[in-house]
Amino acid sequence: MEFDTIIHDGTVVTANEIFETDIVIREGRIVALAERLSGGATRIDAGGRLVMHGGIEAHAHIAQESAAGIMGADDYYTGSVSAAFGGNSTFIPFAAQHRGQSIDDVIATYDARAAQSVLDYSYHLIVTDPTPEALNHQLPRAFKRGITSFKGFMTYDLMNIGDDGMLNIMTVAKKYGVMTMVHAENKGMVKWMNARLAEAGLTAPKYHAQSRPELAEEEAINRAISLSKLIDAPLFIVHASTEGGAAIVQREKVAGARIYAETCPQYLAFTRADLDKPGMEGAKFICSPPVRDQRTQAVLWGHVRMGTFESVSSDHAPYRYDETGKFMNGVDIPYPKVAKGMPGIAARLPHLFSEGVLKGRITAQQFVALKATNAARTFGVTRKGSITPGFDADIAIWNPEQRRRITLADQHDNMDYTPFEGMELTGVPEIVINHGNIIVETGKLKAREGQGQFVTRAPVDMDARKGHLAKELDPSQNFRAGIRP
Repeated sequence: MEFDTIIHDGTVVTANEIFETDIVIREGRIVALAERLSGGATRIDAGGRLVMHGGIEAHAHIAQESAAGIMGADDYYTGSVSAAFGGNSTFIPFAAQHRGQSIDDVIATYDARAAQSVLDYSYHLIVTDPTPEALNHQLPRAFKRGITSFKGFMTYDLMNIGDDGMLNIMTVAKKYGVMTMVHAENKGMVKWMNARLAEAGLTAPKYHAQSRPELAEEEAINRAISLSKLIDAPLFIVHASTEGGAAIVQREKVAGARIYAETCPQYLAFTRADLDKPGMEGAKFICSPPVRDQRTQAVLWGHVRMGTFESVSSDHAPYRYDETGKFMNGVDIPYPKVAKGMPGIAARLPHLFSEGVLKGRITAQQFVALKATNAARTFGVTRKGSITPGFDADIAIWNPEQRRRITLADQHDNMDYTPFEGMELTGVPEIVINHGNIIVETGKLKAREGQGQFVTRAPVDMDARKGHLAKELDPSQNFRAGIRP
């Protein structure tokens, strides 16, 4: 049998095991694992380095307008290139529906934008206008296409769909086996805090952290989970940032609810002290939910290790530090008018490896689970996530000993800053492979624009968790109304 590529002399790390093997690739797929094998049109010497599945970035904002009309700096070319240099082989950005837009038109728009990608890609939809037409016809068409996840918001006036809206979209999601994601913050608490801080003249970037209290996230996470439990629908909590929020997720997962969650590097790397920099420099660290404190960082790392979170995702939101991004509403502005979000798609995995694996907070196997395997399972990416015969040959070869000081240049995005600037990390993805093709090799891009493929995703595995259905909707409880979720 002829083989396209053989990766030899590497230490393979999966979500469960570490072992030495050669990896055999043919026509973009892994076809065999063998102790030693000769041949292959291309032979890649891993030189004893770590050979892992490429990252699956499951939370990024690429070529996406905010509700306020601010376009992120990265298109699908620069965003995918940055992701590739960060050790990723697939990503799932958001395709945002804004009020009055058809979901069909949104998907067509993002299909055109994503044609630039050097990585395989899919989308999570953002639903802000759940009309009967959207719920009954447009979303089912998207699901049939293989877009099997979408996000709702519990905050922001132009995004929030309310509790009834969340129940409506989760009901449709459950019917089709689709994952609902949620940005959980209590809108009323945040607006009340913003008003009080404004009255006191406290508008510098550092007050952003105070304006979005931990309780605002914790209450909304609890409420979102209660909504999902009412109808027994799967729910994914994005960017959990608080001790209390993580504890609620952990408690409900242990109880068997269909709850999934993530945290992000910014909540493990930065604190509210970073918002208190001279002038407007703190605006670089404004994101929502906000970064917290060192105690919370330590608690979140504990939850990363315990398995509370399926993934650590970047939430890459590339708003430049200029009038096109952070300061679209002006330079000397109060913190609520600063664009919220920070870049990090290239730094996600190097940070998680260096600060997680090498500092003993997580194992190498957990690193693989958090960077790829869990995202593949959670979001229905059935042919990716593991170095297994029959799966796509999406592989990253890491040098676990190489030290690097992060710079803007090595992020390879379209940003004018990185919040990780100057951070010293150990562990570098030297070779990244997608479908058997080398896309990054020792600091050089080998991919061509547009070579990425759309990934059709499967429905959620509803049997993975016991679930919870309110007894008032449970036919076995003999309620006469006969309502079905």
